[in-house]
Amino acid sequence: MKSLTKIKLLQLTIAIFLILILVLHTLYSHLLRHLILINPTISLSLLSLTLLSLLYYLSNRPNPIFLLNYSCYRPTPDRKCSFEVSEYFVYKTQKYSPKSIDFMRGIYLKSGLGNETYAPPFIFETGDHNAKLCSAIQEAEEGMFTSVDSLLRKTQIHPSKIDMVVVTCGSFSPTPSLSSLLVNHYKLKSDVKTYNLSGMGCSSGVISIDLVHNILQTSKKIQYALVVVTENISLNWYFGDDRSMLVTNCIFRVGCAAAILTNDPSCSPHAKMQLLHTLRTHHGADDSAYRAAMQEEDINNNVGVSLTKDLIRVAGMNLREHIRILAPRVLPLSQLISYAYSVVMSAVMTAAKPVVPNFMTAFEHLCIHTGGKAVIEAVEAVLRLSDEVTEPARMSLHRFGNTSSSLVFYELAYFEAKNRVKRNDRMWMLAFGTGFKVGSLVWKFLGDSSYESDNPWNDCIHRYPLKAW
Repeated sequence: MKSLTKIKLLQLTIAIFLILILVLHTLYSHLLRHLILINPTISLSLLSLTLLSLLYYLSNRPNPIFLLNYSCYRPTPDRKCSFEVSEYFVYKTQKYSPKSIDFMRGIYLKSGLGNETYAPPFIFETGDHNAKLCSAIQEAEEGMFTSVDSLLRKTQIHPSKIDMVVVTCGSFSPTPSLSSLLVNHYKLKSDVKTYNLSGMGCSSGVISIDLVHNILQTSKKIQYALVVVTENISLNWYFGDDRSMLVTNCIFRVGCAAAILTNDPSCSPHAKMQLLHTLRTHHGADDSAYRAAMQEEDINNNVGVSLTKDLIRVAGMNLREHIRILAPRVLPLSQLISYAYSVVMSAVMTAAKPVVPNFMTAFEHLCIHTGGKAVIEAVEAVLRLSDEVTEPARMSLHRFGNTSSSLVFYELAYFEAKNRVKRNDRMWMLAFGTGFKVGSLVWKFLGDSSYESDNPWNDCIHRYPLKAW
């Protein structure tokens, strides 16, 4: 970030320098001509300085970052997890009290999930209902290999061209790592750089793109980065009776997304999007934010992820702090002036409150991480969004459940399946994660939406949006 600031400062200095030369040339052209004739050394020095500054700027300016394409994993129909399938699994495990079963039933029925979400393989197995390490590996391989295979076919990128692999999976970190699994499976080159992100929850998809952005933007050479965003349910299913941990059983489902990004300017004509802005904020210094979602043991030593009742308040509070930083980077001047005026008036008049800027004046599309029905409603309240704006988030939650950090890509696929994307449209991806983190990506579409044979919505988009949710 510091290097980027220095580059911007240099750009501003060069721009001011060139403007001054033009102004001086306009006002004192006769005097400058006389100076050049008398002192050619000074003239050559000025010319050399200008050329060197221009060369330095061209060699150090940030690289544009493009997303060539992405692919979302859609499991096979035999992995669909309806309410009936979920309830049958809960009963046959014989590990839950009647009160816990009633509680999970109530959470499921008001969660916003439909009957076509997907569950991991162990849910459908007979015999021992405890997932093993092999179950988690199978879940990871199915999601990652399927989405990456589809992505490589679409982009026509050979695995040997991949320079960097970033895999994010919040709650499953095997040895060897998931990125090593991909290196081995696709026989990637020996100097490929690999990164594994874990423990970042549902924000890690946005954070992984931010990481790639920071690396590619300052790279001196053309590079291609493969980003795989997944989560793993198998070893994280909760078999206890603590209500704060039972919620995750009801809303988390299988999903995975893969994307290829590059800093190659020649890819602009056939890239899907250009990344304009990234922002990530970490609010873990606050105890309530840090503990809002946490993996821990219950009183019977069963491991689960506890979601506190404070989670929605924490999400809303930290979203407000996040957008205060994001707003000056993306909002039009009229919205910034209106907001600044309302802040001043609220300071003068105690009854007045600052207005919430209309972020949809800066974006045509918004992908909100659908952590749950309550999270979507909290974001709606903070940003004062209409149902039309949050439609992709609500429909993605219904069709796929909470697939964690990959879900924003399923929302992106919804826009494209609905043919709502036009060239130069801007899109805001917003996600929340444990810790507590908030992440934003701002994209610009480089073309209109087109049919993709692997779009996960292809078999059902005609049924959406639902009239009742």
